[in-house]
Amino acid sequence: MELKTLTYLIVGASFLLYIGIAIWSRAGSTQEFYVAGGGVHPVANGMATAADWMSAASFISMAGLIAYMGYGGSVFLMGWTGGFVLLAMFLAPYLRKFGKFTVPEFIGERYYSRTARIVAVVCLIICSVTYVIGQMKGVGVAFSRFLEVDYDIGLYVGMGIVFVYAVLGGMKGITYTQIAQYCVLIFAFTIPAIFISLNLTGSPFPQLGLGSTLVGSDTYLLDKLDLVLQDLGFAEYSTQDRLSKLNMFAYTLSLMIGTAGLPHVIIRFFTVPKVSDARKSAGWALLFIAILYTTAPAVSGMARLNLIDTFDGKDGAGLIYEERPQWFKNWEKTGLLEFEDKNGDGRVTHVADPAVDEMVTIDRDIIVLANPEIARLPNWVIALVAAGGLAAALSTAAGLLLAISSAISHDLLKGVFAPNISEKQELRASRIAMAVAIAFAGYLGLNPPDFAAGTVALAFGLAASSIFPALMLGIFSKRINKEGAIAGMLAGLGVTLFYVFQHKGVMFIPGTEFLGGMNENWFLGIEPNAFGAVGAAVNFVVAFAVSKVTAAPPSSVQELVEHIRVPKGVDPAKAH
Repeated sequence: MELKTLTYLIVGASFLLYIGIAIWSRAGSTQEFYVAGGGVHPVANGMATAADWMSAASFISMAGLIAYMGYGGSVFLMGWTGGFVLLAMFLAPYLRKFGKFTVPEFIGERYYSRTARIVAVVCLIICSVTYVIGQMKGVGVAFSRFLEVDYDIGLYVGMGIVFVYAVLGGMKGITYTQIAQYCVLIFAFTIPAIFISLNLTGSPFPQLGLGSTLVGSDTYLLDKLDLVLQDLGFAEYSTQDRLSKLNMFAYTLSLMIGTAGLPHVIIRFFTVPKVSDARKSAGWALLFIAILYTTAPAVSGMARLNLIDTFDGKDGAGLIYEERPQWFKNWEKTGLLEFEDKNGDGRVTHVADPAVDEMVTIDRDIIVLANPEIARLPNWVIALVAAGGLAAALSTAAGLLLAISSAISHDLLKGVFAPNISEKQELRASRIAMAVAIAFAGYLGLNPPDFAAGTVALAFGLAASSIFPALMLGIFSKRINKEGAIAGMLAGLGVTLFYVFQHKGVMFIPGTEFLGGMNENWFLGIEPNAFGAVGAAVNFVVAFAVSKVTAAPPSSVQELVEHIRVPKGVDPAKAH
């Protein structure tokens, strides 16, 4: 069966599954809409959290970034997985014990201030909207190639699917849809990796294949990759740093605490029955995520090697353009792969020589999607990858849109402006807010800002600098008051946004060779994508300083902090 037909069948079947689940699990109350009724099993919630977390950035972009960054790409692996350790240890169980629906609701009550709640809503919306742009791009990229439709049409279809299962089902529908989406995306990511690992190294485990010798050779895969990259003038794959060790540290830390501060991930831990289940959910999520994240380095290295072999040509002098393979032609149609014959020899080359560099321009986002085609895998595998990429983008988009709509309907409307509305009215407002959020996200996908390529990393920096410190201090410090929390969130968010937009000309293309090298105005050599860690430090310092010179929180709030931290059945007086 031809690829296009198979792709329509597999992607269409997955969409019907998502819509069917949404109809079956339609939310009938605000509790079901916001937290799926609070009765989701930890294993199921862990799987849904993994799907919510593994966005288009993880499925489509991460392996592409690592393929061109080499060792420097480890910041994504360490940062994004390490954040779940922080969630499990320091946030998830305490927020679940608090027993509310949203992150702004916790901040509003902990800091006894409607202003604090509104500031938290603003921070949440900025982070979530920034993040959702990347998901919309992922939907458009996957559709435009595999379903052979215009980018805009693909985006409209994706918006329609999300509208059905998110607006109808709320968190309840999203939860069970995300479980199905996790199964689709993990199979779509690992099966091609297994095929390619077998072809190159003979190992059915990609994680082991990356460190194995090539079939019929005593040469290790990574050694071969290092050698061919050096021959082409690039840095070794296994030793590339991310600009500097300090920058690597800041980038990793920013992604870690950004992960722990992302509202669409945190809200998942409000859906389990008990406090202990929140910690278990984080553990299961980390396990499910690890399957993809331990496979990604292998996919990256093997894809880069396959790509170089393609461009090397039969005689080693480069691929003759007129003889380019079908996958090359397919991706040229999307505009994500371009060839410019700068020296007029009619050959596609891929070298680091400035005189001929970028004769072939490759969008990093196509690496995972094109990899099965480059490796000449069966059509059903290629179609499965298309379904997986769409599942990853749609699952995260739904979680982000729910976080945005709940912030508007529950935290602003119900919590601030119209506290007396009925549950039925609030549910209707939630669905309207969700529909508006989907329309706005679609607009951003159709008209992305100039800096859309780096919005995912920026979203983590914004969450790290604004929401994470407020949550940590709210749980572990009785002395932080409303003035300190508000000042800290505004300072952290403000300094991060200022730094980012001061340097937006060079920071929004992670993994590339920065034009002109490192920007001399970078603070301690820290790139803007990594600046969330500095913004978080500013947030902490400002919150402590302002709280120290203003009145302490009321005794009832300090007792609330004790209640959140101390396990059930333990005497608070004996807990220290």
